[in-house]
Amino acid sequence: MDRPTIERSTAVAQDAPSERLGLFGGSFNPIHNGHLTIARDVRERMKLSRVLFVPTGDPPHKQNQSLAPAPVRFEMVRLAIADTPVFTVSPIEVNRTGKSYSIDTLRDIREQYGRSCELFFIIGLDAFLEFPTWRAPEEILKMCHFVVVPRPGRSFKTLAEIPLFKNPDPEPLGQLDAGMIGRFEIVAPEALGLTCLSIPPCPISASEIRQRVRSGLPLANMLPPSVESYILQHSLYREDSNRTPI
Repeated sequence: MDRPTIERSTAVAQDAPSERLGLFGGSFNPIHNGHLTIARDVRERMKLSRVLFVPTGDPPHKQNQSLAPAPVRFEMVRLAIADTPVFTVSPIEVNRTGKSYSIDTLRDIREQYGRSCELFFIIGLDAFLEFPTWRAPEEILKMCHFVVVPRPGRSFKTLAEIPLFKNPDPEPLGQLDAGMIGRFEIVAPEALGLTCLSIPPCPISASEIRQRVRSGLPLANMLPPSVESYILQHSLYREDSNRTPI
């Protein structure tokens, strides 16, 4: 079956007025209410104009046999955000062939939205701890402002061990972990910025949702209704490997 092509958005011209654009990447396998809560919280706290969801195509750091096809995950994101005008979805990584790296995505987004657009990369603490292993991490730090959000079982204190940063003070990082302060700015050489936010960690996981679907268990408001209907209609996550719905 031919791989469907998703049209690239051209909604923003190069000379558009400056905006604060949040970039929320991930496999979204599937997108769930926890993702949407994070996007809403970060947008409000960071005063973002809107949030652009970027579903992965062929993620270089994930080898997951239960990963649904990229066009399927794109469609679930589209359904989930359909009623939220300040949320949009990009096909940049879905349409890209081969491995997809964040540096390439950022370059494409910068070209598409123009240099007047401020980019804010929203990322979970667990994924950000792997940041030094990414392709061209120093260049990425110069292209966007990172917004790091909590993940269950992970501590902000561990960021003090990442050599890219100027040995951030572990005390406020511990206060973030305890919820005593709401945010902390980490200084990195030549970086646009790195903000750690103290928000309630997401209690929902995509892996739990997939397991509940396989076991025929109720999803208990873990998903937007449109996404839950799509999963059930196309029998997604019934097996470890997924096929593109016909």
